[in-house]
Amino acid sequence: MQALPKSRLLRFVEQAYHLARRAVARYSSKFSKRRYTLHQHIVLLCLKVRKNTTYRTLLDELIEMPRIRSAIDLEEIPSPSTLCKAFNRLKMAVWRVLLNLSVTLLPTNGVIGIDASGFDRSHASKHYTKRTKLTIQQLKVTLLVDTRSNAVLDVHVTTTRKHDSRIAPSLIKRNTGEVAILLGDKGYDDQKVRALARETGVRPLIKHREFSSLHKAWNARLDADLYGQRSQNETVNSRLKRKYGAFVRSRRWWKQFRELVVGCLTHNIDKAL
Repeated sequence: MQALPKSRLLRFVEQAYHLARRAVARYSSKFSKRRYTLHQHIVLLCLKVRKNTTYRTLLDELIEMPRIRSAIDLEEIPSPSTLCKAFNRLKMAVWRVLLNLSVTLLPTNGVIGIDASGFDRSHASKHYTKRTKLTIQQLKVTLLVDTRSNAVLDVHVTTTRKHDSRIAPSLIKRNTGEVAILLGDKGYDDQKVRALARETGVRPLIKHREFSSLHKAWNARLDADLYGQRSQNETVNSRLKRKYGAFVRSRRWWKQFRELVVGCLTHNIDKAL
C-alpha cells in the first residue's frame, strides 16, 4: 500500500521537532516526571501559534491527528495546564536559541532590514492601564528581517515608547557577523547607530532626516534598488499578524515577549517548508 504524502502541517511538526532536539535536552532535569519531553512541549507550543488557537482547542484537535502525534512520539494527550506550565518554564534564552537555529533553514544574503510594528495586548483593559498608569496599550516589536528569504533573524520587544535609534544598537551587537548591510528608515538616523554598524563590519543604508539640502543630497545618493528591499520588513510584519494574530494572548509582559519570539520562530519554520 502506497504511503500517504506528508501534509505541510506534518512537515512543520517534523522540522520543529528536529530543531527542538538540537536546542535542548530531552528533559529539564534528572528529577523530571518524564511523562512528556521538552521537545514535545516545544513542538506543541509552536503548533498552537501556527494554528492561532488556544491550548484547549489545539489539544482537542490533536486527538484526531494520529500522524502528528506519531511524529513526536506523543502517546498521551497532555492537559491544557501542562502546556501552559511548560510555556512558563521555558526561558526566553531557549526560544532565542531556537530562533537562531531556524534561520539556518533558510538561504540568507546578509542584506537585513530593520523596522518596528505594533502588536495589541488583547487583555489590557482601560481600567487596568489607567490603574497601573500605563501610557501605551501596544507592544513595540522591532524585527531584523533578511530580504532574500524573509527570515526573522532577531526580535526586540518593549512596552515603552523607546525610540528606534535606541533599540537598534542591541540588535546590531547581537547579530555581528550575520548582517552585511543594514537597511533602515529615518527613525534609525543616528550617528551612534551608523558608527556602531561600521565598527562591527556592517554597511548602514539608513535614510537621513532632511534638515538641510545636504541631507537631501545624501538621500538622493542612496542605492534606491537596494534600499527598496526594506519593504520586506512590512511584508513579514503583515504575514505575522495575518497568520498568527495581530495581538498576544498572554496577560503578563514576559509571557507576551516570549509569545512573539515563538511567533517569529514559527514563521521561519513555515517559510522553510
